[in-house]
Amino acid sequence: MENAAPVTATGAPAPADRAATTTRADGTPVRVLVVDDEPSLAELLSSVLRYEGWDVETAGNGTEAVRTAREFRPDAVVLDIMLPDFNGLEVMRRLRAEVPQICVLFLTARDAVEDRVAGITAGGDDYVTKPFSLEEVLARLRGLLRRAHLSRTQSKSEGSLAVGDLTMDEDAREVRRDGDLIELTATEFELLRFLMRNPRRVLSKAQILDRVWNYDFGGQAHVVELYISYLRKKIDAGRAPLIHTVRGVGYVLKPAG
Repeated sequence: MENAAPVTATGAPAPADRAATTTRADGTPVRVLVVDDEPSLAELLSSVLRYEGWDVETAGNGTEAVRTAREFRPDAVVLDIMLPDFNGLEVMRRLRAEVPQICVLFLTARDAVEDRVAGITAGGDDYVTKPFSLEEVLARLRGLLRRAHLSRTQSKSEGSLAVGDLTMDEDAREVRRDGDLIELTATEFELLRFLMRNPRRVLSKAQILDRVWNYDFGGQAHVVELYISYLRKKIDAGRAPLIHTVRGVGYVLKPAG
């Protein structure tokens, strides 16, 4: 485990502070796999997640994580970047081969900027840096599950959206540009949906963080920049751009031309 650091809470939140229970869309408990080679931290995280009513399994290394995921079929994984056999990026690749839609929340050291960038670039959905609060981990996981539409508290979709030759079927979760299907991750889809619901409107990074991530990133607005770049590569590559940067303000989606 990288630069082992204690979390900033020592137990589950008091019942009065708990948010409403989150379940799968079919009402069954959310399944989370916690992967960390420090048993005490893994157990602490597991106890808090179980307190939420979720099913939780743990693994102390990458090999065990892949084996457990194959049988457990988790909805999300809390994954330490540094593990004794192979790193978290390789674990994620193997987990996605077994459970393609799994949400990945990386645990990284506060000073390991390269790890955070590598994790997101490789397809990780989010990350928390150590030391972290248990409430932060819960908030991030709830956000990931909501964006992936694995939670029964998800907002009801509103049909179809269109901006120029870009279309989105919210029910089928399909995006097309000039008829060509575009594959997006859960987070990319939610970001694009927010942009498409606000065409020609300049949206600040703070607004995007609040709506798409539903969590205060403490000024880490570079996450928005990173995901905007991902969308541009998929939406605008080889075509007239739809996503535009308004320097010093934010981003706007508008028809080409």
